[in-house]
Amino acid sequence: MNVRDEKVRALIAHQAGEWFVAHRNGRLGAGERETFHEWLLASPVHVEEYLGVALIARALPTAADDPECPLDAILARAAGMAESNVRSLPENTSSSRAFPAVLHRWRLAAAAVLAVMLGGFLWWNAERPAVQHYATGHGDQRTWRLGDYSVLRLNTDTAVSVRYGRTERLVEIDRGQALFVVSHDPRRPFRVVSGPVDVLAVGTQFDVYRQTDSTVVTVVEGQVSVGSGGTSNPRLNVHAGEQVRITGRILPELATRVDAQRSTAWLNRQISFDHEALAAVAAEFNRYGAVPIEIESPSLRTFVVSGVFAADDTETFLSFLRSLEGVTVETTSTRIRVFRPAVTPEEPRRTR
Repeated sequence: MNVRDEKVRALIAHQAGEWFVAHRNGRLGAGERETFHEWLLASPVHVEEYLGVALIARALPTAADDPECPLDAILARAAGMAESNVRSLPENTSSSRAFPAVLHRWRLAAAAVLAVMLGGFLWWNAERPAVQHYATGHGDQRTWRLGDYSVLRLNTDTAVSVRYGRTERLVEIDRGQALFVVSHDPRRPFRVVSGPVDVLAVGTQFDVYRQTDSTVVTVVEGQVSVGSGGTSNPRLNVHAGEQVRITGRILPELATRVDAQRSTAWLNRQISFDHEALAAVAAEFNRYGAVPIEIESPSLRTFVVSGVFAADDTETFLSFLRSLEGVTVETTSTRIRVFRPAVTPEEPRRTR
């Protein structure tokens, strides 16, 4: 084979790769299919090269998962598959005679074919994008810049999954609390899912806190659209300085005005509460502290308090509890008990 023939073979291999990618992506119209059939029937060489590309494609997932995978290893795997297929064909068939020629020509055309095929494979795989996982441990907080330049900030004990596709940016909150500073991209909406709740944003800053029985969405800048229970249900627009709590699948009619900076005080490792039940406040401290605080007395659990404390300063919070009338705080290495001692009735005096 002379130099000119090798160049022609390489060009045909490149065309075969393009046709194979088009078929796998499922984007051929009637006219394109007719053109492909004409190209395929134009020469037996087209058939050989297209079959060779199809065999190489069986090794593409390895190359896509490991960019360092050597080309020779991919070709060796593909050649092994082809040789196995040759042995299974009758000796007198034209295909069995054609395969050895295809095999030794693969190396000449492999660079062009693999470039086309890998590009097509990665395009096809973009519709099912890889999942990235981000998480923080107990008491930790972390910040990441995502691939679209959006910022993801996770509070303590939080886990999220991120999928960036061609038409949508999707974040799923498995547990905990996250703040998003969203980069503007109207072609790919930014969607956050927390159980049955989904939040849509284009370019904004908002906080999503997934709790045991509810999800709290707070908008710091811009606005978001909040839905619950499916796309056919009504949605609620939430603007900057507003907050919405969704319990179960029930979406309230209106958002509530809040101090957004205070609601996101955790960004500065602070716990801020305004007329909150003491049990809820203690639960927030327990997200950071090593020793859990247990509010034992029912009357104390519903006792309403307000204040701002450093998340890592449990002692100051305990001092505040001790200042409450009739409250006892007992600290051990494993737990902190907060309770009101039971009142023992006075024993009646005995008379002789």
